Amino acid sequence: MTTNDSVRRTGKAADIGRRGLLGSATALAVGGAVLATGAGTAAAGAGVPRPDSPLKPIPVPPQVPAASGYVQVPGARLWYWDTGGRGAPVIFLHPATGSAESWPYQQPYFAKAGYRVISYSRRGHYRSDAGSKDETGTGSGDLHALVGHLGVRRFHAVGVAAGGGLALDYALSHPDRLHSLVISGSLTGVTDQAYRDMLSRLRPHGFDEMPPDFIELGPSYRAIDPAGVQRWLDIHHRAVHTEVSQPNANSPAWADVERLRVPTLLLWGDGDLYSPPTVQRIMAGHLRDVETVVANECGHQPHWERSDVYNPVLRRWLGKHSR
Repeated sequence: MTTNDSVRRTGKAADIGRRGLLGSATALAVGGAVLATGAGTAAAGAGVPRPDSPLKPIPVPPQVPAASGYVQVPGARLWYWDTGGRGAPVIFLHPATGSAESWPYQQPYFAKAGYRVISYSRRGHYRSDAGSKDETGTGSGDLHALVGHLGVRRFHAVGVAAGGGLALDYALSHPDRLHSLVISGSLTGVTDQAYRDMLSRLRPHGFDEMPPDFIELGPSYRAIDPAGVQRWLDIHHRAVHTEVSQPNANSPAWADVERLRVPTLLLWGDGDLYSPPTVQRIMAGHLRDVETVVANECGHQPHWERSDVYNPVLRRWLGKHSR
């Protein structure tokens, strides 16, 4: 059955194991639309391509005006941009391979949809200080300082890869400050040993030495959009000027994740080498209020590779959870 929306599941979280691997409903984006498997689907929405639409290169749209500046955090200054406006704030949290530059497909799309769109570069990333090695703080602490600086009371936290782990860490510390939580392709920082062992099996010896575009971008995208790959690499090469290792504020076990009440969207790529849909299903099995979407022909960077799927799915999600 095809639909243009995702599956939503609420209820008690599942344990790791066969139920955690196979039991939760997942929506698969087929050529840009969404194929849902599992119980219950939401109404179709406009703006998602037909199921048989081919994967095509997507040009970067013109950006809307945004203010930029620096926020002081313990021992460092972080660079941010902010489109402003009275809509619900959406803060995009970048992958380890990116920075505040990683969102050109999202910045104008969501600003024109009426949202206040914000992103920033973490310590050691594009235009942000690395700070002292003796005073690294935490990523979620830095995010909390940013929202305080900008006067943001509640917001949507949208994180990809390492940004998804930061988003989860913030949700565990400050659930009352979030309208919703959105995670894509993240390993998340959950500490249960069985989970960590599984993740280590996904990355054989030498994995981290492979070219970043091979690791991060799906084969279909690399095949059809060499100019897009180069744009992504340009941002990647500018992204990290100093390696900074920030600990999480929390060391969550699955039991901690299961206590979360923040509505959560898990939006994955089907060809993610770091974190395939199996990882998404395990995480969904431990969340009480969750929707899952899997974008086809997509790797570790769905916001970049499949903005034709990512943006409309995320927009409908934000619309449901912005009150």
